[in-house]
Amino acid sequence: MINTELLAPAGNFQKLKTAIYFGADAVYVGGKNFSLRSFTDNFSDEELSLAVKYCHERDKKLYVTVNIYAKNSDFDKLPDYFRFLESIGVDAVIVSDPGVFSVARKSAPALCVHVSTQANTLNKYSAKFWADQGAGRIILARELSLDEIAEIRDFLPKTVELEAFCHGAMCIAYSGRCLLSDYFSGRSSNRGECVQACRWNYSLREKKSDGEWYDVSQDERGTYVLNSKDLNMISELDKMAQAGVFSFKIEGRMKSEYYLATVVNAYRRAFDALKARGSAYKDETLYEKELLNTNHRAFTKAYAFGNNSETVNYDDSQSAGDRTFAAVVLNYDIKTHTAEIEMRNRFAEGEVLEVLTPYSYLNALIPVSGLKNEEGQPVSDAKFVQQKLYLKTDVELHVGDILRKNRP
Repeated sequence: MINTELLAPAGNFQKLKTAIYFGADAVYVGGKNFSLRSFTDNFSDEELSLAVKYCHERDKKLYVTVNIYAKNSDFDKLPDYFRFLESIGVDAVIVSDPGVFSVARKSAPALCVHVSTQANTLNKYSAKFWADQGAGRIILARELSLDEIAEIRDFLPKTVELEAFCHGAMCIAYSGRCLLSDYFSGRSSNRGECVQACRWNYSLREKKSDGEWYDVSQDERGTYVLNSKDLNMISELDKMAQAGVFSFKIEGRMKSEYYLATVVNAYRRAFDALKARGSAYKDETLYEKELLNTNHRAFTKAYAFGNNSETVNYDDSQSAGDRTFAAVVLNYDIKTHTAEIEMRNRFAEGEVLEVLTPYSYLNALIPVSGLKNEEGQPVSDAKFVQQKLYLKTDVELHVGDILRKNRP
């Protein structure tokens, strides 16, 4: 029996609920301080307490990132923060800095500590070092092959878990240690303020080559020489598990609610099929197709099978995806066959919406007809964002389902 955890990101409370609804076993979030994603909404202390309660009531886990590269001034508040996280029952904190790790172990000894991918763990001896310090889990560097992961697994106590990324944006810098953001904008990616300068388009030339431009592929928007492809390991989950990965991590605390729902749903279904059917799960094409329904760059398996020179996305910035988020379901009245929905992107009478759901009616089609607003007035064109609307449908929808439409 394959034992795995599907771990999803959440930049705010609504995204946390979405991740849980669509099948995540655990969620990682950031507080207002000490986190490497300062541009997400993140969670206040009160919200963290509520988030722990929400997850535990559903038998899910919550991990909190405390993964900045800390400066002396950060340590004044860290002990109290760790004690707070311990007191509310956070399942683990994610730490990259050795000093922060030490403070966490001393100030909140009952709090489980996971070593962040930012710690750049690439070999079994580094992994063993962290295990000896009391780490409960090591989040491996993305540059490892599955063979190297298996060797690390065999070298560690069975009580120490391994976590690895299975999907999402890849950093062009080694294990995310990037200086571009700081150099161009004064915002340090290692302090939570990355502006994703690697996603910008550039033109390059070598100063001593008489001004000749470097011959690279480009389109009308420029050349994406620093733009990594997106990781996609949905067809290799069995091999990751066999290598010793316990927790399968989806990247994306800054991604949209729709992106999160789509990706988590695809991986949840793939994992359930893997557990039921073994490696034959990959005969089903649904999972890969689902991942094409949201924004993504060209996919790569990165370094899972060794060195890979095809990890940079030279062609363009990203695909917009085959579907767009139309509305989220707020309620469904089984007596009147009416769904209360909240609009996200424009749709109109006569169009057909498709259902994104963790239930069996995934991809059910709903013709838009009889659409009404809260006053009961007919609506032929849903064009006001977050407007509450009522839609007739015989598909028995659930709260949290998403309605999407073909992208024009």
